[in-house]
Amino acid sequence: MSLNPAMLAIRFLLELVAVASFGAYGWRTFDSPWKFLLVALLPLVAATLWGTLAVPGDPSRSGEAPVSVPGVVRLAVELGVFFGGAAALWAASLPSLALVSVVVLVVYQALAYDRIAWLVKA
Repeated sequence: MSLNPAMLAIRFLLELVAVASFGAYGWRTFDSPWKFLLVALLPLVAATLWGTLAVPGDPSRSGEAPVSVPGVVRLAVELGVFFGGAAALWAASLPSLALVSVVVLVVYQALAYDRIAWLVKA
């Protein structure tokens, strides 16, 4: 499977938005001093899951897998982080941004059908 460079760039931007959304949730939902901890901790957890759990040979990740998982597990992690970011925006009282995020994610996932099929088979 070869990946379109434009799709990789869009996916990277979506990853950044999702991770930042968890920080926004921590900032807007909790009071001090917890908000400061959660602004750092929630995105760190999401990014750690994203960066650690991988399918060996994944062309979107240089083919390396720090912790090898089946494709369906990786797909669950990706969908959990992406749509979890949208849910975090909703919970942070940012419903417009959450809805825009969901629409963009659904369109992206539809366009990335070949990657999803590869993950399900991996």
